[in-house]
Amino acid sequence: MRNDLNVLAVSGSLRGDSHNTALLRAAQKHAPGDVRVEIFDGLRDIPPYDQDIDSPEQWPAPVADLRHRITRADALLIATPEFNYSIPGVLKNALDWASTDWTGTAGLPLHRKPVAIMGAAPTNFGSVRAQLALRQVFVWTDSDIVVKPEVIVFRAHERFDEAGNLTDETTIALLRNLLTALADKARRTEQAA
Repeated sequence: MRNDLNVLAVSGSLRGDSHNTALLRAAQKHAPGDVRVEIFDGLRDIPPYDQDIDSPEQWPAPVADLRHRITRADALLIATPEFNYSIPGVLKNALDWASTDWTGTAGLPLHRKPVAIMGAAPTNFGSVRAQLALRQVFVWTDSDIVVKPEVIVFRAHERFDEAGNLTDETTIALLRNLLTALADKARRTEQAA
C-alpha cells in the first residue's frame, strides 16, 4: 500500500475572495505530510446538467475533466457556503454531472469515494444547513462520508486575516482532524479494494 494520498478539493463558491476557497488553501497548508490536496478550479466552466449529452462521447470537456479528477483522486474534500439554507447551485450541478452512468460504461466517480465536507459562512450558524443538504446528496451517490469531526466555520470573516489565511487555532485543529479522518477512510477503502 502506498503512503501518499491525493485529495481533490472543491469549493462551492465562485467568489475570488471566498472563505470556502481560503478554507481549502488552509487544508493544503495544514494537511498531514503524506496527503496532497489539489484544489479544483474549473467549477465555473461546468455547463448546466443536460441528460441528453450525459454520455462519455458527448461530455463537455470540463465535465470529463471533473469526472476524471474525481476518479483519479483517493478522496474528495468539499467546502461549501450556504445559499438559501442549502448548497450553491453550481456545486450541486457539478455533483449531478459526476454522479451518473447512463451507458453503464463510464463508471460512477462518486460511488464509495471517501468524502469530507466542511464549510464557512458569515452567519452564526455557519454552513450547517448546507452541509446537511450536501450529506443528503452523498447518500444517493453511495459515497463514503467522514462523519466527524464537523468543520462548521461560523462568523467566517472573524477567522481569516485580510490575506485570506485561516488564523483561528480551533478551526485549524478541526481541519487537521478532518483531513486525518479522511486519509484514514481513504486508506481503509484502498485496503478493502
